[in-house]
Amino acid sequence: MQIDDFLKCVSKLEHCQLPGWSAQSKLSPLHRESMLELNIETQLKAKKASILMLCYPDFQGVMHLILIERNTYAGVHSAQIGFPGGRPESEDTDLQSTALREMEEEIGFDRRLVQIIRPLSPIYIPPSQFYVHPFLGYTQSLGSFSKDDREVAQILEIPLKTFMQTQPTHAQVSLPNDLLQVVPVFEWQEHRIWGATAMMLSELKEILNQVV
Repeated sequence: MQIDDFLKCVSKLEHCQLPGWSAQSKLSPLHRESMLELNIETQLKAKKASILMLCYPDFQGVMHLILIERNTYAGVHSAQIGFPGGRPESEDTDLQSTALREMEEEIGFDRRLVQIIRPLSPIYIPPSQFYVHPFLGYTQSLGSFSKDDREVAQILEIPLKTFMQTQPTHAQVSLPNDLLQVVPVFEWQEHRIWGATAMMLSELKEILNQVV
């Protein structure tokens, strides 16, 4: 998808109806629904966080979507694929500013160049007990990134058209409790994208396909 085509879709994206759980659930691991049912009170008390889904053009004007591979660390999301994002800090005015600040810190892209299109449906993540608020944004500037080596192992730049045409599959992954389970995934190159990230991507894919 070229940047001109993407820009024509922005106003439609701003006003389209979000599918929410009906889209997220298509990439939901089977264990997640049972965990959600058992954790209603926990969800209400969950820590807040936000992420940024950033769309940007390359030198040929082809739109891409950015994801990151997190470093290996002692935590439930170690080495997983996700979006730039994190928890609020005192300097943030709202969750949107949190997403922009975290994006700038993690991938080194100037937040002032990003235009937010809209928030997407929030999602609760049982293993880390975060309630995550996604924001969809774009820039007309060339994607030029510099990762924070403390948090980011690799920056993934996925052509938006490729993502929209990608069909989910199933693969065996290691859960935080070290159990292996077959879950729905998006596969891109050698990477398997699953869990909350895949669920958020499922909603993004659905609304993009509505407006393109």
